[in-house]
Amino acid sequence: MARLKPWEVGDELWQVIEPLLPKRERRFRHPRRKRLDDRLALQGILFVLHTGIAWEHLPQELGYGSGMTCWRRLAEWNAAGVWQRLHEVLLDRLRAADALDLSHAVVDSSHIKSPKRVAQTGPSPVDRGRPGSKHHLITDATGIPLAVILTGGNRNDVTQLLPLLHAIPKVRGKRGRPRQRPDAVLADRGYDHDKYRRLVRKLQIRPLIARRGTEHGSGLGKQRWVVEQAFALLHAFRRLRIRWEIRADIHEAFLSLACALICWRRLTSLR
Repeated sequence: MARLKPWEVGDELWQVIEPLLPKRERRFRHPRRKRLDDRLALQGILFVLHTGIAWEHLPQELGYGSGMTCWRRLAEWNAAGVWQRLHEVLLDRLRAADALDLSHAVVDSSHIKSPKRVAQTGPSPVDRGRPGSKHHLITDATGIPLAVILTGGNRNDVTQLLPLLHAIPKVRGKRGRPRQRPDAVLADRGYDHDKYRRLVRKLQIRPLIARRGTEHGSGLGKQRWVVEQAFALLHAFRRLRIRWEIRADIHEAFLSLACALICWRRLTSLR
């Protein structure tokens, strides 16, 4: 059997995604115009996500339709909550396979460039004040992405600590109540603020946050490296390395889809 290309959707993955797609009523306005198959449209979306090319440069010989058709399908499915639901379904499966470790979570952020000053951008402190955005990520103890948030490049990391914890979905997969809160959360000195430590404790989560002005060697780095690895996997999708999208929701759709694909890879690696 020929190996699938990264943007091609295998039968097994399609069986997970297809039930999540919204049902579309048949239209009679253009009876001779056939709607592009959803699976092909998804492969067009994934081709752009993996390669980072502009929508209008999507090769027609691939048979994935036009770039604009795939863009509309991405936006439509994002508005319907498909990507978030896909992420949740795969997290459920990982927990059912005992592959999700919520003994602690790890948070961090990463700057990306943005050619234009649009929504969810700001002057980047690490790029001479040029416009940029930030990806704020929280992972489980093994580096599986639990939630991701997009903000302007000038947003302080610590302001997104509570939103990230609240963004973790209720993970099912086992009998009993769903699991949503990790036992502890690890963070670097950028999250050092006693106010936020108190707020984290109110969620019954233990904050393990390095303090500014202290010597290195806290030992947290031995556990925090997994979030750096998760960022490397996230930004291996070339479309996420630079913020090309004018609309924030389109970039967020790519982020959610990429997190789901990372979960899928982890799930398939367990076999």
